[in-house]
Amino acid sequence: MIQLFDIIFSTGFFHSILRVSTPIIFAGLAAVYSERSGVINVSIEGVMLTGALSGVVISALTRSLWISILGTILICVLMALILGLLTLNLEANSIMSGLAINILAQGGTIFILYILTGSKGNSALLNSMQIPNVELPFIKEIPVIGHVLSGQNILTYVAIIVAFVSHVFLFRTATGVAIRSAGENPDALISVGINVKKVRFIALTISGILSSLAGIFLSMGYMNGFTANMTAGRGFIGIAANAMGNQLPLGTLFASLIFGAADSAANALQVLKIPTQFIQMIPYITTILGVFIYSVSTSKRKRREG
Repeated sequence: MIQLFDIIFSTGFFHSILRVSTPIIFAGLAAVYSERSGVINVSIEGVMLTGALSGVVISALTRSLWISILGTILICVLMALILGLLTLNLEANSIMSGLAINILAQGGTIFILYILTGSKGNSALLNSMQIPNVELPFIKEIPVIGHVLSGQNILTYVAIIVAFVSHVFLFRTATGVAIRSAGENPDALISVGINVKKVRFIALTISGILSSLAGIFLSMGYMNGFTANMTAGRGFIGIAANAMGNQLPLGTLFASLIFGAADSAANALQVLKIPTQFIQMIPYITTILGVFIYSVSTSKRKRREG
């Protein structure tokens, strides 16, 4: 038990929280944009998984990080726009469409992986590239804080910056206000001559970009290569973080860190003789509790306002 406390209260543990939270932050922000615009997007999991494989394959073929990132973003944006085509143009059910994309991604990634490597498990035969970690020159010298913040992957810093930029974008720019209005009051947009469908496609495009970065981080930052179904529900946890964060970028960032802390704690618990199955449940139990607490508090607030 003493060993467990030493781990949990170490700088390494808090360093791992940021690392583990990164894909959840990206997924949560992807959900913020789509749901703020009025589109329920459950395809984030599938888009992330596709992004994870795409980044590995393109980097192995081109030997260029930039080309692999840009190529992956294009593929994932295309998937997000397909969701828009199904739900906005063809008026298909958004949840069913999103689940269909997830199923397609789950099977499609394994199929493509098998064609390229002959393996259905991982991309070990592909010589893919890695997105590097970065030491922050001034911050790393600060006691405790430096050990937590410095030495993270580039995409970890990008995720945190994007959360703050998204707050400014959604609440301080005309496009951001239009995205929020598309979800809250689309008739107001129509009355001033703004195409609601176009605004929602813009939001889905941003959502696709963020989902792609989540996938890229998993296979080229968090791990060295792709493994089948490596997203492991992180897309859905991101959606839960969005709900718990009240569809606010900074609230979603905070909720994502909570879920990341639960995941890191689960890893720390492996030093004790606790069944592995229970340890693996901890992040998902935390997700359920977080959404439950949010739902109860929201219901109480609405009753007070009503």
